Amino acid sequence: MMGMATATTVSAATATTTTATATATTAKQKQHYTKPTLVRRRQTFSVLVWMFMAPIAVLLFYWILTTRALTPFALAYLIFIAFDTAPETGGRKIGFVRRLPLWSWFRDFFPMSLVKTCHLDPSANYIFLYHPHGIISLGAFINFGTDASHFSRLFPGIDLRLLTLNTNFRLPFFREVLLSLGICSVSRQSCQNVLSKGPGNSIMIVPGGAAEALYAFPGTLDLVLKRRMGFVKLALRHGAALVPVVSFGENDLWNQVPNPKGSTIRTIQETFQRYASFSPPLLFGRGIFSPFSWGFVPFRTPVVSVVGKPIPCQRVPNPTDEQVRDLHQRYMDAVKALFEEHQDKYGAKVKNGLRFVE
Repeated sequence: MMGMATATTVSAATATTTTATATATTAKQKQHYTKPTLVRRRQTFSVLVWMFMAPIAVLLFYWILTTRALTPFALAYLIFIAFDTAPETGGRKIGFVRRLPLWSWFRDFFPMSLVKTCHLDPSANYIFLYHPHGIISLGAFINFGTDASHFSRLFPGIDLRLLTLNTNFRLPFFREVLLSLGICSVSRQSCQNVLSKGPGNSIMIVPGGAAEALYAFPGTLDLVLKRRMGFVKLALRHGAALVPVVSFGENDLWNQVPNPKGSTIRTIQETFQRYASFSPPLLFGRGIFSPFSWGFVPFRTPVVSVVGKPIPCQRVPNPTDEQVRDLHQRYMDAVKALFEEHQDKYGAKVKNGLRFVE
């Protein structure tokens, strides 16, 4: 009997130990897996919020417009939009909006980062130029349109406005988000207004535009820059230094259906671009919850935006064609040099190097 009691006691103790061990293991597994999973879900949520923000804002406005009691407010808002000059005069930048945790979650989804290569004097004005455009320039938005990558800390005294198509400021409510981030219209008047505000006021342009988006395939860095002279004339007229920015990984965020020059798809895309000012790439990415399924969510791939050395410009109110061509060539050389300097560290995926295709 005593032997049986001892065996029962040992068996119970063993069972208790096994249960405790299993419980501890489960707790460790939850701690190890649950937290990262929740973090990743939060990151995915932030990307989806941004991707659906514009259509949700438009639908919300439509609901307000078609709700009889709220229609007067919607009409008043349309009048406000028609007369609002903020997109042309520097936006309505709000610091805490640029620092919202949502943008940090968005940054960490890929992740994205900003690399400073030299000091920028805050007493000067700058025109930052972002390459490549990618599908929708997500790296430009996060690293320069928000403060998620600590632009204000890296470049103190530089008051930067990311510029985008004026069409975006016709979208009700969504435009207010852009303006609160300091994002403005890329029109000539907007550029001039910002650069004329005083020392430190600077702009960022994505010169490749919609045409370059059609070249955005993983493993490539093809730029549309050969005939883009507008930013050079702007720099000379305002004496603003040109700052090249090469963003490694921007073209790897989505894939798109092959569209070689002369193909039916490319012809349709280019025709659409001429009339609508943007191109509709036939893109695909990963699924919302699984990287192994197809969807519209961008791939989780690092994006590193490297800010190069400024190219100083003397103010020339009426620059000659020769002066424009000379500065344009120096700028293209600087972009190429910046890419080659950092390719080994950040551009391992780029197969054929940086190419000026148009």
